[in-house]
Amino acid sequence: MKTPTLPLFVPGHRIDILPKAVASGADMVIVDLEDAVAEVNKLEAQAKLSSCVSVSVPLAVRINTPGCGWFDSDLAAVLASPAKTIILPKAETTADIDRIMTAIGSDITIIPIIESARGLAALASLLAHPAVPLCAFGHLDFSLDIGASSEWNNLLYVRSQLVVESRLAGVAPPLDGVTVSFDIPDIVKRDARRASDLGFGGKLLIHPRQVAPALSVFRPSQDDYAWALKVLVAVAENPSAIQLDGDMIDMPVIKRAERIKKEFELLLENNS
Repeated sequence: MKTPTLPLFVPGHRIDILPKAVASGADMVIVDLEDAVAEVNKLEAQAKLSSCVSVSVPLAVRINTPGCGWFDSDLAAVLASPAKTIILPKAETTADIDRIMTAIGSDITIIPIIESARGLAALASLLAHPAVPLCAFGHLDFSLDIGASSEWNNLLYVRSQLVVESRLAGVAPPLDGVTVSFDIPDIVKRDARRASDLGFGGKLLIHPRQVAPALSVFRPSQDDYAWALKVLVAVAENPSAIQLDGDMIDMPVIKRAERIKKEFELLLENNS
Protein backbone atom coordinates (compact mmCIF):
# COMPACT_ATOMS: atom_id res chain seq x y z
CA MET A 1 0.00 0.00 0.00
CA LYS A 2 1.24 3.49 -0.87
CA THR A 3 1.31 5.36 2.42
CA PRO A 4 -1.52 7.93 2.45
CA THR A 5 -0.79 11.52 3.42
CA LEU A 6 -4.17 13.20 2.86
CA PRO A 7 -7.09 10.79 3.33
CA LEU A 8 -10.58 12.25 2.98
CA PHE A 9 -13.57 11.00 4.99
CA VAL A 10 -16.92 10.30 3.32
CA PRO A 11 -19.99 9.43 5.45
CA GLY A 12 -20.88 5.79 4.87
CA HIS A 13 -24.54 6.53 4.14
CA ARG A 14 -23.52 9.13 1.53
CA ILE A 15 -21.68 6.90 -0.94
CA ASP A 16 -23.24 9.02 -3.68
CA ILE A 17 -20.60 11.71 -3.02
CA LEU A 18 -17.74 9.23 -3.41
CA PRO A 19 -16.90 10.40 -6.98
CA LYS A 20 -16.50 13.98 -5.72
CA ALA A 21 -14.16 12.76 -2.98
CA VAL A 22 -12.12 10.72 -5.46
CA ALA A 23 -11.76 13.77 -7.72
CA SER A 24 -10.72 16.06 -4.86
CA GLY A 25 -7.01 15.28 -4.99
CA ALA A 26 -6.98 13.27 -1.77
CA ASP A 27 -4.75 10.19 -2.00
CA MET A 28 -7.17 7.95 -0.09
CA VAL A 29 -10.91 8.02 0.55
CA ILE A 30 -12.17 6.73 3.91
CA VAL A 31 -15.76 5.50 4.01
CA ASP A 32 -16.79 6.34 7.57
CA LEU A 33 -19.08 3.94 9.40
CA GLU A 34 -18.37 5.48 12.81
CA ASP A 35 -18.72 9.13 13.90
CA ALA A 36 -20.21 10.48 10.66
CA VAL A 37 -23.08 7.98 10.70
CA ALA A 38 -25.94 8.16 13.19
CA GLU A 39 -27.24 4.95 14.74
CA VAL A 40 -30.36 5.03 12.56
CA ASN A 41 -28.18 5.08 9.43
CA LYS A 42 -25.65 2.38 10.38
CA LEU A 43 -27.35 -0.47 8.50
CA GLU A 44 -27.79 1.70 5.42
CA ALA A 45 -24.10 2.63 5.53
CA GLN A 46 -23.03 -1.01 5.80
CA ALA A 47 -25.26 -1.99 2.87
CA LYS A 48 -23.92 0.81 0.68
CA LEU A 49 -20.33 -0.14 1.55
CA SER A 50 -20.98 -3.78 0.64
CA SER A 51 -22.24 -2.72 -2.80
CA CYS A 52 -19.47 -0.17 -3.36
CA VAL A 53 -17.30 -0.55 -6.47
CA SER A 54 -13.58 0.05 -6.86
CA VAL A 55 -12.41 3.63 -7.39
CA SER A 56 -9.22 5.17 -8.76
CA VAL A 57 -7.72 5.95 -5.34
CA PRO A 58 -7.19 3.56 -2.40
CA LEU A 59 -10.37 2.93 -0.44
CA ALA A 60 -10.37 2.58 3.36
CA VAL A 61 -13.12 2.11 5.91
CA ARG A 62 -13.34 3.52 9.42
CA ILE A 63 -15.24 0.88 11.33
CA ASN A 64 -16.95 1.25 14.68
CA THR A 65 -15.05 0.50 17.87
CA PRO A 66 -14.46 -3.12 18.94
CA GLY A 67 -16.60 -2.69 22.05
CA CYS A 68 -19.78 -1.71 20.22
CA GLY A 69 -22.47 -3.87 18.66
CA TRP A 70 -21.62 -2.82 15.08
CA PHE A 71 -18.06 -4.10 15.02
CA ASP A 72 -18.58 -7.60 13.59
CA SER A 73 -21.15 -6.54 11.00
CA ASP A 74 -18.85 -3.68 9.96
CA LEU A 75 -16.12 -6.23 9.26
CA ALA A 76 -18.54 -8.30 7.16
CA ALA A 77 -19.36 -5.19 5.11
CA VAL A 78 -15.66 -4.46 4.62
CA LEU A 79 -15.05 -8.04 3.48
CA ALA A 80 -17.72 -7.61 0.79
CA SER A 81 -16.24 -4.31 -0.39
CA PRO A 82 -13.12 -3.41 -2.43
CA ALA A 83 -11.52 -1.71 0.60
CA LYS A 84 -8.04 -2.93 1.52
CA THR A 85 -7.47 -0.71 4.56
CA ILE A 86 -9.30 -0.43 7.86
CA ILE A 87 -9.12 2.66 10.05
CA LEU A 88 -9.45 1.49 13.66
CA PRO A 89 -10.84 4.18 16.00
CA LYS A 90 -9.92 4.34 19.68
CA ALA A 91 -7.20 1.74 19.16
CA GLU A 92 -5.85 0.46 22.46
CA THR A 93 -4.72 -3.14 21.99
CA THR A 94 -3.14 -5.38 19.36
CA ALA A 95 -5.76 -8.01 20.20
CA ASP A 96 -8.30 -5.89 18.32
CA ILE A 97 -6.00 -5.79 15.29
CA ASP A 98 -5.63 -9.56 15.41
CA ARG A 99 -9.40 -9.88 15.66
CA ILE A 100 -9.81 -7.84 12.48
CA MET A 101 -7.23 -9.91 10.63
CA THR A 102 -8.95 -13.13 11.68
CA ALA A 103 -12.22 -11.85 10.21
CA ILE A 104 -10.84 -10.19 7.05
CA GLY A 105 -7.57 -11.96 6.30
CA SER A 106 -3.88 -11.14 6.44
CA ASP A 107 -3.94 -8.90 3.35
CA ILE A 108 -5.77 -6.12 5.16
CA THR A 109 -3.88 -3.01 6.27
CA ILE A 110 -4.87 -1.39 9.56
CA ILE A 111 -4.32 2.22 10.60
CA PRO A 112 -5.01 2.72 14.31
CA ILE A 113 -6.27 6.09 15.49
CA ILE A 114 -4.88 7.11 18.87
CA GLU A 115 -7.80 8.69 20.74
CA SER A 116 -7.22 7.87 24.40
CA ALA A 117 -4.56 7.75 27.09
CA ARG A 118 -4.67 3.95 26.91
CA GLY A 119 -4.09 4.12 23.19
CA LEU A 120 -1.06 6.34 23.69
CA ALA A 121 0.31 3.94 26.32
CA ALA A 122 -0.06 1.06 23.83
CA LEU A 123 1.36 3.01 20.89
CA ALA A 124 4.68 1.15 20.64
CA SER A 125 2.98 -2.25 20.53
CA LEU A 126 0.37 -1.07 18.02
CA LEU A 127 3.07 0.28 15.69
CA ALA A 128 5.05 -2.94 16.01
CA HIS A 129 2.17 -4.98 14.57
CA PRO A 130 2.98 -6.15 11.01
CA ALA A 131 -0.43 -5.04 9.70
CA VAL A 132 0.16 -1.42 10.79
CA PRO A 133 2.02 0.90 8.36
CA LEU A 134 1.34 4.10 10.33
CA CYS A 135 -1.02 5.60 12.89
CA ALA A 136 -3.30 8.64 13.05
CA PHE A 137 -4.23 11.05 15.82
CA GLY A 138 -7.81 11.66 16.90
CA HIS A 139 -7.19 14.79 18.91
CA LEU A 140 -10.84 15.63 19.59
CA ASP A 141 -11.60 12.31 21.29
CA PHE A 142 -8.18 12.29 22.96
CA SER A 143 -8.77 15.68 24.56
CA LEU A 144 -12.17 14.50 25.75
CA ASP A 145 -10.60 11.37 27.24
CA ILE A 146 -8.05 13.28 29.33
CA GLY A 147 -10.27 16.29 30.09
CA ALA A 148 -8.18 18.79 28.14
CA SER A 149 -8.89 21.49 25.59
CA SER A 150 -8.50 20.35 22.00
CA GLU A 151 -6.44 23.42 21.09
CA TRP A 152 -3.43 22.37 18.97
CA ASN A 153 -0.63 23.38 21.35
CA ASN A 154 -2.32 21.80 24.37
CA LEU A 155 -1.73 18.38 22.79
CA LEU A 156 1.80 19.07 21.59
CA TYR A 157 3.24 16.42 23.93
CA VAL A 158 0.96 13.74 22.51
CA ARG A 159 1.64 14.74 18.91
CA SER A 160 5.38 14.65 19.57
CA GLN A 161 5.02 11.15 21.05
CA LEU A 162 3.27 9.92 17.92
CA VAL A 163 6.03 11.31 15.70
CA VAL A 164 8.91 9.94 17.78
CA GLU A 165 7.35 6.51 18.38
CA SER A 166 6.59 6.17 14.66
CA ARG A 167 10.22 6.90 13.86
CA LEU A 168 11.42 4.38 16.45
CA ALA A 169 9.08 1.73 15.03
CA GLY A 170 10.33 2.32 11.51
CA VAL A 171 6.85 3.03 10.14
CA ALA A 172 5.62 5.99 8.11
CA PRO A 173 5.10 9.34 9.87
CA PRO A 174 1.69 9.68 11.51
CA LEU A 175 -1.37 11.53 10.23
CA ASP A 176 -2.59 14.48 12.29
CA GLY A 177 -6.24 14.87 13.26
CA VAL A 178 -8.97 16.73 11.43
CA THR A 179 -9.53 20.47 11.25
CA VAL A 180 -13.21 21.13 11.87
CA SER A 181 -13.21 24.32 9.79
CA PHE A 182 -13.44 23.86 6.02
CA ASP A 183 -14.69 27.27 4.83
CA ILE A 184 -11.45 29.10 5.70
CA PRO A 185 -8.49 27.62 3.79
CA ASP A 186 -5.93 29.51 5.86
CA ILE A 187 -7.02 27.65 9.01
CA VAL A 188 -6.54 24.28 7.30
CA LYS A 189 -3.19 25.41 5.93
CA ARG A 190 -2.10 26.66 9.36
CA ASP A 191 -2.95 23.35 11.04
CA ALA A 192 -1.27 21.40 8.24
CA ARG A 193 1.88 23.53 8.56
CA ARG A 194 2.03 22.96 12.32
CA ALA A 195 1.72 19.21 11.79
CA SER A 196 4.28 19.11 8.99
CA ASP A 197 6.78 21.18 10.96
CA LEU A 198 6.44 18.76 13.88
CA GLY A 199 7.12 15.71 11.72
CA PHE A 200 3.67 14.45 10.72
CA GLY A 201 3.47 12.95 7.25
CA GLY A 202 -0.07 14.07 6.51
CA LYS A 203 -3.47 14.94 7.87
CA LEU A 204 -6.99 13.54 8.03
CA LEU A 205 -9.50 15.62 6.06
CA ILE A 206 -13.28 15.92 6.32
CA HIS A 207 -14.22 18.05 3.29
CA PRO A 208 -12.99 18.35 -0.32
CA ARG A 209 -12.32 22.06 0.26
CA GLN A 210 -9.59 21.10 2.71
CA VAL A 211 -7.57 19.15 0.16
CA ALA A 212 -5.98 22.05 -1.74
CA PRO A 213 -4.69 23.98 1.31
CA ALA A 214 -3.37 20.77 2.88
CA LEU A 215 -1.75 19.75 -0.41
CA SER A 216 0.08 23.06 -0.52
CA VAL A 217 1.81 22.10 2.73
CA PHE A 218 2.37 18.35 2.45
CA ARG A 219 3.45 18.34 -1.20
CA PRO A 220 6.66 20.12 -2.27
CA SER A 221 5.98 23.28 -4.26
CA GLN A 222 7.71 24.58 -7.37
CA ASP A 223 9.64 26.97 -5.11
CA ASP A 224 10.71 24.07 -2.88
CA TYR A 225 11.91 22.19 -5.96
CA ALA A 226 13.84 25.19 -7.24
CA TRP A 227 15.56 25.56 -3.85
CA ALA A 228 16.44 21.86 -3.78
CA LEU A 229 17.98 22.00 -7.27
CA LYS A 230 19.96 25.09 -6.30
CA VAL A 231 21.40 23.32 -3.26
CA LEU A 232 22.28 20.17 -5.16
CA VAL A 233 23.86 22.09 -8.05
CA ALA A 234 25.96 24.13 -5.60
CA VAL A 235 27.23 20.98 -3.89
CA ALA A 236 27.90 19.20 -7.19
CA GLU A 237 29.91 22.13 -8.53
CA ASN A 238 31.81 22.67 -5.30
CA PRO A 239 31.76 19.72 -2.85
CA SER A 240 33.42 21.89 -0.22
CA ALA A 241 30.69 24.54 -0.38
CA ILE A 242 29.41 25.32 3.08
CA GLN A 243 26.89 28.06 2.41
CA LEU A 244 24.31 29.20 -0.13
CA ASP A 245 22.60 32.59 -0.02
CA GLY A 246 23.85 33.05 3.51
CA ASP A 247 22.56 29.67 4.77
CA MET A 248 24.84 26.84 5.83
CA ILE A 249 24.84 23.73 3.67
CA ASP A 250 25.39 20.63 5.79
CA MET A 251 24.41 17.01 5.33
CA PRO A 252 20.85 17.36 6.72
CA VAL A 253 20.23 20.24 4.30
CA ILE A 254 21.56 18.17 1.39
CA LYS A 255 19.41 15.18 2.34
CA ARG A 256 16.33 17.41 2.62
CA ALA A 257 17.05 18.81 -0.85
CA GLU A 258 17.42 15.29 -2.24
CA ARG A 259 14.12 14.24 -0.69
CA ILE A 260 12.25 17.28 -2.04
CA LYS A 261 13.68 16.70 -5.51
CA LYS A 262 12.65 13.05 -5.46
CA GLU A 263 9.14 13.77 -4.15
CA PHE A 264 8.49 16.58 -6.61
CA GLU A 265 9.70 14.62 -9.62
CA LEU A 266 7.59 11.65 -8.54
CA LEU A 267 4.54 13.94 -8.41
CA LEU A 268 5.33 15.17 -11.91
CA GLU A 269 5.63 11.59 -13.12
CA ASN A 270 2.35 10.54 -11.52
CA ASN A 271 0.52 13.54 -12.97
CA SER A 272 1.88 13.14 -16.49
